[in-house]
Amino acid sequence: MSKKIVVLGTGGTIAGRASDAMDTVGYVAGQVGVADLIAAVPGLAQWPLVIEQIAQLDSKDMDFSVWQSLLARCAYWLGQDDVQGVVITHGTDTLEETAFFLHQVLAPAKPVVLTCAMRPASAPAPDGPQNLLDAMAVVSAPSATGVTVVCAGVVHSAVDVQKVHTYRLDAFSSGDDGPLGYVEATRFRRVRDWPLPTAIVMPDAIEKIASIRQWPRVDIVTSHAGADGQLVRLLVADGVQGIVVAATGNGTVHTVLSQALVAAQAQGVKVLRATRCAQGRVLEVAGDPISAALGLSPVKARIALMLALLGEPAHH
Repeated sequence: MSKKIVVLGTGGTIAGRASDAMDTVGYVAGQVGVADLIAAVPGLAQWPLVIEQIAQLDSKDMDFSVWQSLLARCAYWLGQDDVQGVVITHGTDTLEETAFFLHQVLAPAKPVVLTCAMRPASAPAPDGPQNLLDAMAVVSAPSATGVTVVCAGVVHSAVDVQKVHTYRLDAFSSGDDGPLGYVEATRFRRVRDWPLPTAIVMPDAIEKIASIRQWPRVDIVTSHAGADGQLVRLLVADGVQGIVVAATGNGTVHTVLSQALVAAQAQGVKVLRATRCAQGRVLEVAGDPISAALGLSPVKARIALMLALLGEPAHH
C-alpha cells in the first residue's frame, strides 16, 4: 500500500461559501470543513488520506496560535514512517507567510504543500478542487521535499512565493527566480531545484514555539514621500522589539525615517530593510547603518526577524 498523505485544513476561500453562487467576492471564507472539501473532489478518493481540521478561518485573520497548532501537527505527521507528506488548505491572503514560517522552522525533508483557491467552494466553477488534485501530484512526486505552494497549476517555493493579484485565479508569483514547476494533466514537471532546508539556528525550535505565550513584537513601517519618524518613536515607546522597513527601490529609506530607525537600533530594537518593490532583492551597500533583508519581502522579513528574536537567550 502507498504511504499516507495528511491533509490539514485551516479554512480560507477554498472553504468559502456565498448565499449567491454567482458571488465570488462577497462570500464568507472558512465555511466548509476540510473533510467535506475532500469528499467533493472525485479524483481524491484514490488517495490514502488522513484528514484533520486545524482551524476554520479567513486567512486575513491568521494568528500565531494557529501557526503553533499547524507546526505541531506537521511535525507529528512528518515524523511518521508511513506518511509521505502533508497538504495544507489555506486562504490566499497570508499563505506566503504561513508557508515561509513552516519552511524556516520545519525545514522538512518530506514535502509540505500548501494549496488554496481564489473562488469559494460555492462558485459555479470553483478552482479549489483542481488545486487540491494538483497538490496531490506535488506531494507524491518521488523527490519532493521542503515547503511549496500550488495554485492554478503553478508550483512555488515557500521562500519566493508572493500574492500579486487581488482576484485572478493565478494570483501568485515567484518573482525573478520563477516557479519550481507546473502540474500538467496530473503530473508534476519540475523546472528548478526544490527549496533547500533553511532551518533557523534555534535548538528545539518546534518545542520552543509550541510553548510560546508571548511572541516577539515586530512591526512593519513603510518608507514613502514625506515619511517621518513619528511611527517609529511610538513603536519604540510601546516596547517593540523589531521593525522591518518596507523601503523604496534598492532598500533606500527616507532620511528622516532612517534617522528614527537608527535611533531605535541604538535603543536595542532590531531593524531590517526590505523593499516595497514586488521584484528584485535588496543589494547591500557598504556602510549602510541598517541591515538588508536581501531577498525577503517585508512580511517574510518580519517572520525571519521574529524567529531570530525567539532564538536569542532571554534577557533579564
